[in-house]
Amino acid sequence: MVEAVIFDFGGVLTTSPFEAFARFERERGLPANIIRRTNAANHLENAWAKFERAEVDIEAFDRLFADESRALGAEVRGKDVLPLLAGDLRPEMVAALKRIGDNFKTGCITNNLPANAIGSAAGRTLYIAEVMALFDHVIESAKIGLRKPDPRIYHMMVETLQADPKNCVYLDDLGINLKPARAMGMTTIKVASGPQAIAELEAATGLKLD
Repeated sequence: MVEAVIFDFGGVLTTSPFEAFARFERERGLPANIIRRTNAANHLENAWAKFERAEVDIEAFDRLFADESRALGAEVRGKDVLPLLAGDLRPEMVAALKRIGDNFKTGCITNNLPANAIGSAAGRTLYIAEVMALFDHVIESAKIGLRKPDPRIYHMMVETLQADPKNCVYLDDLGINLKPARAMGMTTIKVASGPQAIAELEAATGLKLD
């Protein structure tokens, strides 16, 4: 029995930034996947993690990310990465969210950036009011000082929704963020595309979503 469906935001309700990362690297002649490798190295305490927990400002993030990427083979400034984060909304996923919200509790757990960190579209995307308003509860890393995959952030969500984790479905585009949810007993869906996610959501919830 499903009680609640919990979503990541970027890469789930919006397209993934990974394509933009790859394009940037090709255009600049950078090693392939240098941005993703920098994000993944020391992922709990690196520049990205600290910025998403609002522990450093944009200037410090810019310097730290440059240092970390340089150590992996090529310098990339943090400020150059931020504009690449803006994805396009997946209308089919927003429609699915609305349908799910009519039948189950809904939540959103997003690793995001401080609201005033950048003035780019990447920052605004995370605060699309009409989409955020569809959720029963939203947890933003930059507001609470915790980020996925810290297990506490998942526990906070299910406690607020008053849902049994074993009766929850969780969607994310990163496997590392799915592991804590799965360990709690949630059904997890790794999102690669809108149609794939919707098909798996239909199987998990029994709802017709397309």
